[in-house]
Amino acid sequence: MESIALWQGLTLCGIVSWIFISSCLNVTQKLRTLIQPWVSHHVISETPISLQIQKYQHGFLDALFSGLSCVVSVPFYTAFLPFLFWSGHGKLARQMTLLMAFCDYSGNCIKDVVSAPRPSSPPVKRVTATKDEEEHALEYGLPSSHTLNTICLSGYLLHYVLSYSQNQDASLKFAGLAIVCLIVFLTGLGRIYLGMHSVIDIIAGLAIGFAILAFWLSVHDYVDSFIVSGQNVTTFWAFLSILLLFAYPTPELPTPSFEFHSAFTGVAFGIVAGVQQTYHQFHHEAVPHIFTPQLTFPAFIGRVLVGLPTILIVKYCSKALAKWILPVVSNTLGIPIKSTGYIPVLNGSVTGKESEKIKQSGYAMKLLFFSSQDTFDVDTGIRFLQYSGLAWSVVDLVPSLFSYLRL
Repeated sequence: MESIALWQGLTLCGIVSWIFISSCLNVTQKLRTLIQPWVSHHVISETPISLQIQKYQHGFLDALFSGLSCVVSVPFYTAFLPFLFWSGHGKLARQMTLLMAFCDYSGNCIKDVVSAPRPSSPPVKRVTATKDEEEHALEYGLPSSHTLNTICLSGYLLHYVLSYSQNQDASLKFAGLAIVCLIVFLTGLGRIYLGMHSVIDIIAGLAIGFAILAFWLSVHDYVDSFIVSGQNVTTFWAFLSILLLFAYPTPELPTPSFEFHSAFTGVAFGIVAGVQQTYHQFHHEAVPHIFTPQLTFPAFIGRVLVGLPTILIVKYCSKALAKWILPVVSNTLGIPIKSTGYIPVLNGSVTGKESEKIKQSGYAMKLLFFSSQDTFDVDTGIRFLQYSGLAWSVVDLVPSLFSYLRL
């Protein structure tokens, strides 16, 4: 118990120390000064390559690469993960959730540290077929998040399938690896074809993705063991999540990256908290798996029909509760707050880009050296609690309903 508390305390203290050091030494700005000109030069010089690829533009390719971008996007994986939990593959689902949170945080941090531009449009034609793509186009370029996430998640999925089946057939391993490589290649090519990234962004996404996947494969068993049977799990993860919000770097200009990260950090916390409480009831290795007599496909469809409306209701209620509770708590503690979107009545004094800059700047100094002039954007807390509630319902509330309904 003492050793557990020690490493948890050292981890949190290490993050706090990094926040202080990076703020005092202005690490983000120094790194940006070193890296951004080099990356920007490559983005500009690689414009002819993008134009050459876009010469083959066709309606079929537009649909293919736009569809592939949606399939490998964070929203798709987020929607897919509840199905994994409810199908009995709890370990795979929680590992992919945490890996996705790690990829999302790491990728967005690097994006906002470097603050490198996307390919200039025009001359490059940018194809944004969905609202999600339009939002991603507002982020910085390097690295390609789609490429990074695809390598990590498809690579881990292949590792899990081969380990779970314990199949030593070399041809099966080769086929699985070939499929993963094809998906990664098409994803990277598609990001250039759609005008969303340059070659340097794809190369960075590949390199960072391989590094994260290699690291995760070396620690995932330890992480999972800690979540399902560790001490102080929920408390530690709550502090870790809050510190990661404050440790996030300040971009050169505001982007949606911080919002995406804060939402998925909430998802990860909700999953960890829920699994920690209900592992032995709903998420242990002996739970029924789909396509078995204990969990037939019609029963799984029944779970989906019950579960999806439930988590959507919880998401709405969590947001409503957070919008009511956080302002009350902040006012009670004397913390001046504002809202850039969720609570219009608090959006009076600062708007537009200026409000976004306040939201994403100086987190550490505001947290630890608070003054009456500082104003906190309560939307971050609302978003975090909203998605925490949604994720908790996926692994705790909804499985309880399944048990009650005998699904």
